[in-house]
Amino acid sequence: MIKNITIGQYIPGESFIHKLDPRSKILISLLFIINLFLVRNFVGYVAVFAFIVLMVKVAKLSPKYLYKGIRPVFVLILFTAALNLFVTQGTSETLIAQFSIFKIYREGVYQAMYMTCRLMFLIMGTSVLTLTTSPIELTDGIESLLKPFKRIGVPAHELAMMMSIALRFIPTLMDETDKIMKAQMARGADFESRNLIKKAQSLIPLLVPLFISSFRRAEELAMAMEARSYRGGEGRTRMKQLKYTKRDGVAFASFAVLFAATFALGLTKLI
Repeated sequence: MIKNITIGQYIPGESFIHKLDPRSKILISLLFIINLFLVRNFVGYVAVFAFIVLMVKVAKLSPKYLYKGIRPVFVLILFTAALNLFVTQGTSETLIAQFSIFKIYREGVYQAMYMTCRLMFLIMGTSVLTLTTSPIELTDGIESLLKPFKRIGVPAHELAMMMSIALRFIPTLMDETDKIMKAQMARGADFESRNLIKKAQSLIPLLVPLFISSFRRAEELAMAMEARSYRGGEGRTRMKQLKYTKRDGVAFASFAVLFAATFALGLTKLI
């Protein structure tokens, strides 16, 4: 399961999406998330899914990467769906079933399906961003977008650097976790037990060395940055300057078509 986590991974390529300006990809991802939460029926989600399929096809990514991104949080998706299913209230006319104190209404079924689609498409859409954008490009894009907020005291470079380092070390921490799990299993640890108490107890010999390893790695990274005279973003230059091209205009136009189509057909609700 550890190997299936794709957050923070970058797949090199020469596709149209790979060559987009990172700022464009970040902005389109944000707009995509906003549009995703505005959709109010399943026809709209069909359009969103078609857009994701198109992005994956253009980016020349294997669908298995999207599946790997969803699989680790599948339990969370099911829990969210169940919560919406039993909590959402309706009328007596829309009551479908009742189990003891739990009642299932038609509105609850729709809400559970909406939330499931939202979470799945949210993970799939944002996965395309991280899979096609290197950590360095992502850092430069975030810093460039946050630059206007420097006037009000927002540390743009520091925030971008922290986010980049966090994304960069997620795969490293996953590999470290996998190694520790195998080492503890060789010593008799049981991570496959269905007993919740035993499963929680088995996490202690996993979390302690993982935290120690993470703090040690953070200290080594800080020392390496200081040894290279890193002093923040002031006066720093870049080998590659960011600039918008015609590709970015085409990408924004493609997303505008999706947003306009869902809005014009009444699939979104701007309230």
